[in-house]
This record gives sequence, structure tokens and C-alpha cells, in this order.
Amino acid sequence: QVQLVESGGGLVQPGGSLRLSCAASGSIFSITAMGWYRQGPGLQRDLVARIRGESSPSYADSAKGRFTISRDNAKNTVYLQMNSLKPEDTAVYYCNAQISGGWGRLPSDYWGQGTQVTVSS
Repeated sequence: QVQLVESGGGLVQPGGSLRLSCAASGSIFSITAMGWYRQGPGLQRDLVARIRGESSPSYADSAKGRFTISRDNAKNTVYLQMNSLKPEDTAVYYCNAQISGGWGRLPSDYWGQGTQVTVSS
């Protein structure tokens, strides 16, 4: 079993910052990729940022220049630093990870429970 536990959401004023964290635990042999998605009210779940292996991170256009994704491999943790937040960033943010449970096993997709980010004055 694998668990992804998110933290760091909350209420922030426009222009403010938040840092989300997501820690993976359980039967982890290797983590192929980790990322963040978000889902606003009545909208689909969309990619915000993703980091895969040693490749450069990828970002949604809406996140470029404002958000930074990083990863601590020793802690199996991914972070999302969000600056210059806007009301349209309001959403539930979900952590995603592709994790293999053993040698030769294909990675499976795992999701966190979601953390609410509200940007409002």
C-alpha cells in the first residue's frame, strides 16, 4: 500500500504565497514522477506542475513564473511553492505520484486526498 499525504493548503489573500507538501509512504521501490494537479469548482482536474526523474520540471502555462515544484528524494516528498497567487488559483490541489512497488514492476498511479487552496480578500 502507498499513501500520499498533502499539507499546506489554506486561505490566502491575492498576491500571497503558499507552500504545499506531499509525502509518499508505504511500499515504495522507486518513484518515477511526482506532480500536482488542481480542480476548481465545476472544472476538470488539470496538471499544474510535474517533475520526472532528472528531467526539468514541466508547468501549466498558468503556473509558469509563479509556481515552483521541487522534490526531496530522500524524503519521498514533493513541494509546490506558489507565489503571486490569484483568485483563479482557487481549487483543490491533488498530489500525484507514479510509484513502483518492486524491481521490474511497472509504476502505478497514486493520488492524495486533496488540499483546498482559496485565494480571496
